[in-house]
Amino acid sequence: MENEALLEKYEELTGQKAHAELKVYLDDQLITDIADLIYELPEEGSNIIEQLTISRAAAAFRILEFPVQEEIIREMRPSKIAELMNELPPDDRTSFLGELPSAAVKELIKLLDPEERKITLALLGYPETSVGRIMTPDYLSVKSTWTVQRVLEHIRRHGRDSETIDVIYVLDEQGKLLDDFRIREFLLVSPDTEVSTLMDDRFVALNVNDEQEEAIQEFRMENRVALPVTDDNGIMLGIVTIDDMLWIANEEHTEDIQKIGGTEALDEPYLDMPLLKLLKKRVGWLVILFIGEMLTATAMGFFEDEIAKAVVLALFVPLIISSGGNSGSQASTLIIQAMALGEISINDWWRVMRRELISGILLGSILGLIGFLRILLWNQLFHTYGEHTTLIGSVVGISLVGVVLWGTLSGSMLPLILKRLGADPATSSAPFVATLVDVTGLIIYFSVAYTFMSGILL
Repeated sequence: MENEALLEKYEELTGQKAHAELKVYLDDQLITDIADLIYELPEEGSNIIEQLTISRAAAAFRILEFPVQEEIIREMRPSKIAELMNELPPDDRTSFLGELPSAAVKELIKLLDPEERKITLALLGYPETSVGRIMTPDYLSVKSTWTVQRVLEHIRRHGRDSETIDVIYVLDEQGKLLDDFRIREFLLVSPDTEVSTLMDDRFVALNVNDEQEEAIQEFRMENRVALPVTDDNGIMLGIVTIDDMLWIANEEHTEDIQKIGGTEALDEPYLDMPLLKLLKKRVGWLVILFIGEMLTATAMGFFEDEIAKAVVLALFVPLIISSGGNSGSQASTLIIQAMALGEISINDWWRVMRRELISGILLGSILGLIGFLRILLWNQLFHTYGEHTTLIGSVVGISLVGVVLWGTLSGSMLPLILKRLGADPATSSAPFVATLVDVTGLIIYFSVAYTFMSGILL
């Protein structure tokens, strides 16, 4: 209801051309409500941003999706763009510029103040997926020789320019990180206490070249709102805050889900992406999977004689390959999720294999028993499989154990193998695992059938 009221009020004041009243009204709204209004009226995005005071305009702009940001910048006046770009926090500004074509980036960088331009160019110089791209140089640092009283005065004087004042960093004369403190540690001691007496030299820092995905794990383990970023020599370069990590985590999660589904990661919202570009993202994997599934027909061709002699075997092909594919997809999804959460690493491969070996045997045995009993029951009711019903049921049951076991092992090991090779584990997606297990599942099934039925039905 509140958003509807905001929308109605905006349209009313805009229709009346009451610009002064509109500015006051918009500045009085929550930033998240302003963002919702822009999403509701995308054609009014630039006008809404321009009506806000520059600090609130930057706060609203930074939480918008990139396509909306891009459209707003395209419609805004150059003078307002310059104000907005200079007001944005360095990390958010760099994130936005990093998505734009190089020609647009060059033009926008010209609008920045010299100091902001220097910071932005430095951040843009780091690899796209590195921590350096999302860090901000706006942090509070103190000296180990300072008293707590001086630290608090420093915070009062410079705190407004910092991304966060929750954590204060202790640097030496060369800018090397010595320690970090949560602000409450300064508030709970005597003002004349020297910083050096509080230091324990225990802190966690990110390297500027670390992968952003790895940084997510550090935040999760350390339970911090910000972490310092240093170079290889321990010189502090900036900080990364939890809000940036939440955005990165969301992007990584979305990308992994898309890859698990058998498509390339989308770099734009689904409804905003041109249809041809969307098709291009999807067709590559579909072609690869289609070619893979063609191997299924090839595998069946090798067992053409066996199928001709015992047509009943063909009845259970869908059952066999779907069970293997499903178990493989399950295992792959579980392992990819566990790797993303930092619960397992490559070094845990044997523990994973051992668990999946046991799981595969147990799951296969359950499905195999169900398949065996189903065949016996069906024959009792409809006399479908003739005198060799027990043999057929045994072949299907044993095959299910083998296929499900192979599926769980393949699905669990592929992500770890890909990670070891430096590839993205999410690319061992469920469709890819299912296709692999389809082909090998047929080989297992007909090999078991030939072993048990040779001289009887074959």
